[in-house]
Amino acid sequence: MSQNQSNLSINDAWKVLIDKYNILDEVQTKGYYSIKASQIKEFKEPRLMAKWDSTDSLPAILRDHKLNILPDSRSSYVISDFLLYEKIPELKEQVTQMPHVDLPDYESIDINTIHSEANAINVLLLTGILDDFLNTDRNVTTFNGRMGTGEFDFVVDTVRNIKQKIRVCHAQCEIDGGFENSDSVVILEAKNVIHEDFHIRQLYYPYRLWKAKLNKPIRLVFCIYSNMIYRLFEYRFNKLEDYSSIELIQSKNYSLQDTNITLNDLLKVRADTPVHTDDNMDGSKVPFIQANSMERIISLLENIYENPMTRQQVAKLMDFELRQADYYYNAGKYLGLFEKISEDKQPVIALTSLGNHVFKLNYKNRQLKLVKLILEHKIFADFFDSIIETNHMSSKKEIENKMRTLHVCSESQIVRRASSVYGWLKWIFHLTKL
Repeated sequence: MSQNQSNLSINDAWKVLIDKYNILDEVQTKGYYSIKASQIKEFKEPRLMAKWDSTDSLPAILRDHKLNILPDSRSSYVISDFLLYEKIPELKEQVTQMPHVDLPDYESIDINTIHSEANAINVLLLTGILDDFLNTDRNVTTFNGRMGTGEFDFVVDTVRNIKQKIRVCHAQCEIDGGFENSDSVVILEAKNVIHEDFHIRQLYYPYRLWKAKLNKPIRLVFCIYSNMIYRLFEYRFNKLEDYSSIELIQSKNYSLQDTNITLNDLLKVRADTPVHTDDNMDGSKVPFIQANSMERIISLLENIYENPMTRQQVAKLMDFELRQADYYYNAGKYLGLFEKISEDKQPVIALTSLGNHVFKLNYKNRQLKLVKLILEHKIFADFFDSIIETNHMSSKKEIENKMRTLHVCSESQIVRRASSVYGWLKWIFHLTKL
């Protein structure tokens, strides 16, 4: 791999690979293309080129051609128009208020500052949340980490509406949590970042590995811990050898803190919040927002607490392209939460003193503080007042027209950034439904 090749973006590296090996023609004629890790490594490290846990991170060239990639050994992959991801339901269900749990007085565990997947799993067990969700006796950790999959065959759905056959021979999989109770074995995939979907492989490969070894039933749990809320989903595969037969059995949300926010709480925040800026693009020092998901801004805030990151690290963590990492940094900066500092002679994204303060607040106070920071901007304050007065959510067209009036961005950016305004307003009023 030459220096010029290693400097290619992941998207450009895939463009070159697709052209060099006629991958599109091969997929068209054979239905798939088998590619070795050594071929990928000609242009970039395979670990950077072949693992995307959500569709957000797929290189544009693959997304445009409806291509996806699966590992079939430790040194090879299969490319086709696979349908590999499962949509994560929106957070609409009521959050269960867990009874108070008396934890041992561990100095190394603070349930108010959980900011890693490992810590989230520890608290999940210590509080009994996993036991409650699965309606089981005590779950005990018995395995986790990287391991080989063994050998198995399966079929997977494709865009062409056919089942593509795949054979896996000792690929690698990673298991965040493996537990056993008196009735079953539990495989858990844990995330501490919000995404719209997840890669089914993260459950299916471990499932096939352990299904061949065990007599007990296997239960599969996908867990998201973000913004002090646990979201748990239990899945099953209706057909052992069908990757696409995944089915959601149950889902439940848990918080160890008070999540009750009323409309009166929001109205009090609005009454106590003066508008500080009109976001006029000629006077504003921060770009107007282009980041739809407030939940993902909060996920980023939690992950860079005590752990400043480069924009490349943010992109990897959030399954973003680099430009999306910039959008979410600017959204945090817009609220006064994020800043860039120099660390080891390179710029990194860190929390401001305000960001650190917001992180340490309990759930209810954190959400209301974020609402306050949003409503300090005229466009959001005006739309909040309008929604309260009319009792209906503002349309994207109304938002676009208001953005033109306030001159918050150029005409070419209005439609995309109006979606972000809509997303933030929707988030504010959704708080009263949890």
